[in-house]
Amino acid sequence: MAKDLHELPKIRDSISYIYIEHAVIEQEDSSIVAIRADGRVPVPVSSVTCLLLGPGTSVTHAAIRACAENGCMIVWCGDHIGKFYASGMGETRSGENLLLQARLCMDAEAHMSVVRRMYEIRFPKMPTKDLTLQQIRGMEGIRVKQTYKTYASQTGVRWTARSYKQTDWDEADDINKALSAANAILYSVCQAAIVSLGFSPGLGFVHTGKQLSFVYDIADLYKTETSIPAAFEAVQRADGDWEQKLRLAMRQRIVKAGIMKRIADDIAWLFDVPLQENSLNRTDAGELWNGDDALPGGINYEGSV
Repeated sequence: MAKDLHELPKIRDSISYIYIEHAVIEQEDSSIVAIRADGRVPVPVSSVTCLLLGPGTSVTHAAIRACAENGCMIVWCGDHIGKFYASGMGETRSGENLLLQARLCMDAEAHMSVVRRMYEIRFPKMPTKDLTLQQIRGMEGIRVKQTYKTYASQTGVRWTARSYKQTDWDEADDINKALSAANAILYSVCQAAIVSLGFSPGLGFVHTGKQLSFVYDIADLYKTETSIPAAFEAVQRADGDWEQKLRLAMRQRIVKAGIMKRIADDIAWLFDVPLQENSLNRTDAGELWNGDDALPGGINYEGSV
């Protein structure tokens, strides 16, 4: 019998991500298994938020179905996790949180309130009410720049500036490559959480105009305690081979910081409402738009003509 979607663990209780490359992924019982040259590795998809599939992976239709039934989002990514190719759907079946996000995004006053709350998370002891948006952005730029310098000093990794070209990955130095790869991991985890909670990755508040604008908004809340320190630590310890160490460092940082729980809590605080978690996986017929109210769906309204 297929798993009832109401039985799925909440996003806040899930493992952040698992990265797999050079493997064949098949269904095994109600979960999946990664088959590699060195053996078979079971993957607990019912408690994994995001499965990152790197180069050299082949996955069966049955394995994809098992991931979908267990609410595990799949992301296909490139070498070093440096490129995002495609993603599957999350587990939610409700549009309530998406409609809330759209209302806040399209209302200028509410939109600005969310933006200010995003910066208040970065500066919890500094009131931003009397500051202009330009002043707050300047403060954020200084904060991030100082974070780079701090971890460069702590790790001894040579640092000049954040510099990379999407069209020429190899031109960047190791620390800039590691930062890009670490951010890609964080984006994937945030996207999986956002979609699973029933929000749109594209309806951003600070960022706008991209399909992942809201992902960038949420990920920026956690970079200084996850992707930035993880990148510097990985390059420091790797002696040129930083990819695997980076993934391990990111997983440790994400778990230590409690990112999966905080994403749900922080979005609820940003939007100033309790999230509709009890209806994320609703299986009813939904509703029909009717002006200022809504009508129950799944009903034939022939007699109302």
